[in-house]
Amino acid sequence: MVSPQNRPAMPRIAVEEHWAMPELTSALRAARHPDESLLLNETGDNEERLTDLGAGRIAAMDAQGIDIAVLALTPPGAQPLPPQEAVQLSRAANDMAAAAVARHPDRFRALSTLPMSSPKDVADELARAAGMGHVGTMVYGRSGDLFLDDLAYDDFFSAASALGQPVFLHPQLPSAAVRDASYRGFDPMTDLALATFGWGWHMDAATAALRLILRGTFDRHPGLQVVLGHWGEMLLFWLDRADGLSRIAGLRRSVAECIRANFHFTASGMLNPALLRHALAVTSADRLLFSTDYPFQRPAGEEIDGFLAHFSSDAERQRFSSANAASLYGIDR
Repeated sequence: MVSPQNRPAMPRIAVEEHWAMPELTSALRAARHPDESLLLNETGDNEERLTDLGAGRIAAMDAQGIDIAVLALTPPGAQPLPPQEAVQLSRAANDMAAAAVARHPDRFRALSTLPMSSPKDVADELARAAGMGHVGTMVYGRSGDLFLDDLAYDDFFSAASALGQPVFLHPQLPSAAVRDASYRGFDPMTDLALATFGWGWHMDAATAALRLILRGTFDRHPGLQVVLGHWGEMLLFWLDRADGLSRIAGLRRSVAECIRANFHFTASGMLNPALLRHALAVTSADRLLFSTDYPFQRPAGEEIDGFLAHFSSDAERQRFSSANAASLYGIDR
């Protein structure tokens, strides 16, 4: 291992750094069935940090040694909203994110927010946001009862592939039926924690990713690139079993082949060397991306330095720190 003190200076691009738009947050809270995961945004000073797209956020980046943050709207985006409202607020969010990047072009890039509850409008908004400079998009595995792998979204995936817009598939609160079946029976906050960051979020995102593969999404769109956080939302750690689905689903390429050719994986602030070792054993160093999941995770600069020391070479360290993100998202370093 290389000690942090001897680490050569290299840029850091963090690709999953969250922000919030007050107008969208208000609309989500006023919805008929408010998304309870919004409570996590209100913990500590998260809400203040989420709405800061200026000096405070840049100071936090400086303390962590982060050169560029790729901004992504915090869960659940606009997906729980009715179609017309989702379209309106997605456009407003993309305009606001583009303005933040314009103010700080050397420090920020952004992922677009899409009106997934209105499938017919998704590809157009993706293209509009890409035209404004958004480097990719962030979506969730379900809009109401409509799964992301539904063929209603095939035009979206076709557009994402054609435009070179990577799709970040982020965790979301599991459906009410799944929560009732698996995540109830404790006090309300423990119920919520079990259904979100403690377990349910990650199972939900992994299942959504696996459904995309089983639906043949990557057979139809072989150039499509998808990003998963939290070291692959458990998929990398259960790939041997999941790969057994390939033959039954009649895929042209196996689950494992899709994982290695069409997916990238972020750390999401989980700077555990054991997770890194397993990820490198299952996929390759050019598929791994640095992120802190700000402000929900806030590793100090020294902690990041210590983690980077576990890479076996400067070349791998640089790929993870910035080069992979720069290539995937078209970021000029």
